[in-house]
Amino acid sequence: MPTDLMRASAPPASPPTRARNFNIVAIALTGALVTLQLVGLALLERSHAHAMQMSFPREAAVCTENPDAVVPQIPYD
Repeated sequence: MPTDLMRASAPPASPPTRARNFNIVAIALTGALVTLQLVGLALLERSHAHAMQMSFPREAAVCTENPDAVVPQIPYD
């Protein structure tokens, strides 16, 4: 009698291959999507850092224009 209970609770000898293949494909696609998102994020961060570096240079720019240039004043109300 105890051997009958053990046989009833044992998993099947071969799991369904379609479900296993689907799980493997789903895991692979998820990994590929996460990797693609991380690469995209790294490229976005890099381009943003480059744009910020171009907008705000660390060294002062040399101004070659005449410092006595006339700047129109905007009247305030």
